[in-house]
Amino acid sequence: MPALRTTDLIGRDAELEQLTAQLGIRTSGTGQTVRSMLVAGDAGVGKTRLLMALRDAALDADWQVVAGHCLDLADSSLPYLPFSEILGGLVADHPDVTGRVLEAHPTLARLQPGRRIRSGESASGDQALDRGNVYDAFGHLLAAAAEHAPVLVIVEDAHWADESTRDMLSYLFSRPVPGVALVVSYRADDLHRRHPLRRQVAEWMRLRGVDRLQLEPLAADAVRLLVRALHPSTLSEAEYTSIVDRAEGNPFFIEELVDAAWSGQVPGELADVLLVHLDRLDETTRQVVRIVSVAGRQVSHGLLAAVSDLDAAALEAALRAAVDAHVLIASRGDTYAFRHALLGEAVYDDLLPGERMRLHADFVAALGEGRAVGTAAELAQHARRAHDVPVAVRASIEAGEEALAVGGPAEAATHFLDALELVDTSREPVPGIDDFALARRCAEALIASGRVAKAVKVLRARLAALPAEGADVDRGQLLTALASALLLTDSPESPSETAAEAVELLRTGPPKLLARALLVHAQTLVGWHDDQARAVALPALELAERHDLASLAVELHATVAGLDPEGGSSAVVGWRAAADRARRAGLIEPELRALYLLGRAHHDGGDLAAAVEVYREVIARSEVGGLTWSPYPAEARLLLAVVLTHQGLLDEAWELLDVSGQSPPMVSEWAYFAHQMFIVIGLRGRSKAQALERLREHWTTDGLTAISSAAAEILRAAAAGDGALALSVYDDVVTAVVPLWHEWFQARLRLATLALTAFAAAAHRQSADERECAARDVERLAADGGRVIDFYAPYDDSQGPEYRMWVARRTAEHLRWRWLAQVGPPSADELVSAWRTAEEAAVAYGSVPELAQTRVRLAGVLRAAGDADGARQVADLAREVARAIGAQPMLDELTAQGSTATPATSEHAASLTPREAEVLALVAEGRSNGEIGKQLFISTKTVSVHVSHILAKLDAASRTEAAAVARRRGLL
Repeated sequence: MPALRTTDLIGRDAELEQLTAQLGIRTSGTGQTVRSMLVAGDAGVGKTRLLMALRDAALDADWQVVAGHCLDLADSSLPYLPFSEILGGLVADHPDVTGRVLEAHPTLARLQPGRRIRSGESASGDQALDRGNVYDAFGHLLAAAAEHAPVLVIVEDAHWADESTRDMLSYLFSRPVPGVALVVSYRADDLHRRHPLRRQVAEWMRLRGVDRLQLEPLAADAVRLLVRALHPSTLSEAEYTSIVDRAEGNPFFIEELVDAAWSGQVPGELADVLLVHLDRLDETTRQVVRIVSVAGRQVSHGLLAAVSDLDAAALEAALRAAVDAHVLIASRGDTYAFRHALLGEAVYDDLLPGERMRLHADFVAALGEGRAVGTAAELAQHARRAHDVPVAVRASIEAGEEALAVGGPAEAATHFLDALELVDTSREPVPGIDDFALARRCAEALIASGRVAKAVKVLRARLAALPAEGADVDRGQLLTALASALLLTDSPESPSETAAEAVELLRTGPPKLLARALLVHAQTLVGWHDDQARAVALPALELAERHDLASLAVELHATVAGLDPEGGSSAVVGWRAAADRARRAGLIEPELRALYLLGRAHHDGGDLAAAVEVYREVIARSEVGGLTWSPYPAEARLLLAVVLTHQGLLDEAWELLDVSGQSPPMVSEWAYFAHQMFIVIGLRGRSKAQALERLREHWTTDGLTAISSAAAEILRAAAAGDGALALSVYDDVVTAVVPLWHEWFQARLRLATLALTAFAAAAHRQSADERECAARDVERLAADGGRVIDFYAPYDDSQGPEYRMWVARRTAEHLRWRWLAQVGPPSADELVSAWRTAEEAAVAYGSVPELAQTRVRLAGVLRAAGDADGARQVADLAREVARAIGAQPMLDELTAQGSTATPATSEHAASLTPREAEVLALVAEGRSNGEIGKQLFISTKTVSVHVSHILAKLDAASRTEAAAVARRRGLL
């Protein structure tokens, strides 16, 4: 893979602005405030790229720019090397000027690049360069060049500068040349205590007119921009986070990591660069650095002392040397860490396998024997890498429990998974470990962190390990946990059947286990078989109360709250009561579930404002409990964004789903991204085809991701008038989602309706034969929507206003296609009535974008039916909303209909009546008089009269000429 680079300056605008302003290159009236600037920063932090941008800015401001570079030639460095390069540049740019200066100062000629070759002669006496003369001559040269235009002199990599070059820089810093600005860069991390430049930098900073810019690592947002520039395809948040964490804001590290294609290893070229830092250290210091690399990101002084076996003085001397060499940094809390995390990785990777294992064993001994203070997670890590399985398993479990106790389910799940893996791969059973209980605990942590699919895999693996006979209690508990997990996933496996099997296995088992199985079984039945759910939950509640299972009783109350609310009140009241009861009991997960169901009740009932408040409450409560990415809060965030979108708050919805810098589960991250793409592509009409293509990879694992991204694709096809593409997307998403949900899932009605719009958009460009062929596909889509309606007919009373909105839209869109295609066209009254009904349904639900889209279509229908005033009123309402939410496709559709915000003022346009303009548009599409009459609900004879008037007004001899004239005059 070739190295990836970008020429854009990213994340350094403020630094560039500071340099150009202080040096007077770009001023806002303050003029030049300094003559010289030092630019300091670690290797790879972007000094050269910033200086390139500075050079470009200077050239744009009509400055001259010359640059010289110091090179790492060890003890063989040529004196004044960067100034030889600068002299060469000035000779090339200003031969006349440099010729006069060289004639006046012949000693300067010795610095010309072409004359600095091996001659075998030694310079002594008069032949040797006199430093004073050289300094003075170079100052005269710069002054002469500056007479033509200001000069920017750049010297890069001064940390490699020879003594003569450093002295020349001191001369120029202390005796600034009028019209000349000097910028010198160096690596701050190379300036150890004995580095000769360190003292001189301190001296330079005391001089008047000299300032320093310390180039810090890029901020996280800038790192993301750089990664996107280097790797334009869409990356997951985990991939971005990995780069941000490992690169620590260093652009060179970022480029190398991207170039390595996320291998997880430090690229070889980068490792070689990093390990050079160790070459100047003595062996004892290098050994201490190796121990720190084994410790992890940081290590306490006490733990390091316990492992190193060095006496206090030797350890302190080694640490001092490592800190002075900018390999380690001393942090707060008596700890040490690598200056760059990637340096630590490189040192660790450079260890021999046996050396690595021995050092990890030393850490295990120090922590296990209590010679140093550490965490269970540290002990588990070292024991695992030292191949001490029993210690690693027990420490991993302890670390997992510690993580859960402080609200870290993701970290807990990682520790439990490590323990399970060690148990599975161990040649001998680990004493005192119940791997089935461990698997259930691991699944709980995975679910709490939002990784439900992984929890299902863990539980299935344990079930497969059980013997075929016996072990009913273990099997029943695992099945209970599996059913609970399946309830939260898009899986073809039935959670209800799994829970029912668990209940039968635990029927004679401990009451607590049976009550838990009954609870989960009832939860799997809610929403589809409420009567059965109530029948299962109420006996379980009685069992829980009889055996003082208080927590289970609260969860059971929360389960039946919406099914059988107290006093016969609404489900909304029931879910609120259940959430309050769970909160009083201190049970956060049942509270989140009840709040989520309360939000859904408001949402499904069309009370969008109330849904917003409750969804926000779910998110806020989850953050308090450390369960931000557990299933209910994670989905509540998505549904909150959906509701905000319906309210017309598209930017707020987008920002809510921007999880940059956070660690959501992958399934949530892609669902969020899919809705963001629905906003920018589906509603706003922007082009991001590559993003949609990558989303398709996740259609078969998450229905919500599939629905949102497919809707965006279909709307994009509709905007392009591509019915065949819309149908293909529809078929693909149905194929992906049916195995996850069921054949006639409710969103299929919406998708079929959106696909109908694409066929309608294509109708005006199609011939009669093409429209007849399209009729088969259109009727299939309409029929699919009808089957969804039939499927939900038994539950019609429980369906909310959003469902009814799509029922009405499906009818209206189908009639609209028949009207535009003139295939069994409806009457004007039937068409207008259907769209008025769709408008009323959209108003009832309160969806701002869908109401605007409905009114766009209604305006076109009213205009065709002869109600110009009504069309104008509806179009103005739609246009106002479309502009407010940035819905460009809607604005384009209004324009295509001939609807404008202000009446046309053209002389030619004014000469045509509104009806004649409509007829002209259809004539230009190649429609016959009969087809035009049917579409505009007027007689063929009337169309003929309008066509005659049009030909006369446009002075055209034929329909074809009339269309051409109209296009030329901007009437179409």
